[in-house]
Amino acid sequence: MKAAVLYGKEDVRVETVNPAALNPGEVRIQIEAALTCGTDLKVFKRGYHAKMIVPPALFGHELAGVICEVRSARGEGRGEDWHVGERVTVANSAPCGECFHCRAGQENLCDDLLFLNGAYAESIVVPARITRRNMLLLDPETAFRDAALVEPLACVVQGVEDAKLRAGQHVLVLGAGPIGLMFVALARRLGCEVSVAGRRAARLEAAQKLGASHVIDIGDGHNLVTKIRDASRAHFDAVIEAVGVPEVWEAAVHLVRKGGTVNFFGGCPSGASVTLDTTLIHYSNLTLLASFHHTPRTIRRALEFIEAGVIRAADFVDGECALSRLPELFQSMAVGNRVVKTLVRVRE
Repeated sequence: MKAAVLYGKEDVRVETVNPAALNPGEVRIQIEAALTCGTDLKVFKRGYHAKMIVPPALFGHELAGVICEVRSARGEGRGEDWHVGERVTVANSAPCGECFHCRAGQENLCDDLLFLNGAYAESIVVPARITRRNMLLLDPETAFRDAALVEPLACVVQGVEDAKLRAGQHVLVLGAGPIGLMFVALARRLGCEVSVAGRRAARLEAAQKLGASHVIDIGDGHNLVTKIRDASRAHFDAVIEAVGVPEVWEAAVHLVRKGGTVNFFGGCPSGASVTLDTTLIHYSNLTLLASFHHTPRTIRRALEFIEAGVIRAADFVDGECALSRLPELFQSMAVGNRVVKTLVRVRE
């Protein structure tokens, strides 16, 4: 089959690979929709992700498709819970369910998270643990490209819940990429007033369509705090950092009101550090937190939002690319990512 393989920094190749045989409890999915992701772009630019992927490895992690082969835990050729022809989406990981963090209800912090990569391919083998815990059956009318949004949306659900967003709050989202836009959609559904600070007209327009009452073009990103304060003159109850840049983390604490909450959602490069004003944090009684990943519950909650029409691919996917052109796509994204998300056509 054709699949994208990550070999290192800015080195991804589309190759013919031999489909892996199934182990007991595993299924094979014929991929019908695969989407690009900001995390994949970071991995491409850095050449690895310490937690998620170590090259050489199959690449990509947002997908939906149809089960085309199953093997039961007894090895009899038929799954106990899954069947050929079922339409599914699958998360990019599953927790062990047994470690301290899993028992404490923090499966996103599992000491033994099992990750899945290989969405940019004609098919993918899903490990038994993930089929049991984080593979979900789709409603017949759910479009594959919508369902492929489950994994990033589940992370945003986690972030919304961690920040305890609620109706009537004024929320500032820093960043208008896919994650920032999902925060806009969910915060508006909760009844929040939402402002977005970002760049590129298409993304800011998308934020307005999703319900942002105020968008701020930050231009080159310099003097971020001054630009946002001058443009908004608002007191933000919560600030969501959805960029993953140390300077933006530092700006976030200067933009939230006294007693407010900052969620450092965007992951910065490994080894990055920030300088925070301790006097400001202490005397303003700020709540600072960082959300990571998702849990089986937020995966299911994300699919509920998608199947209810709250989150639709039409609002996020604004490009298409053949699998054979994936290396060129990521090269162009690394230079300057202007699209929100791209649908990768894995069969041509």
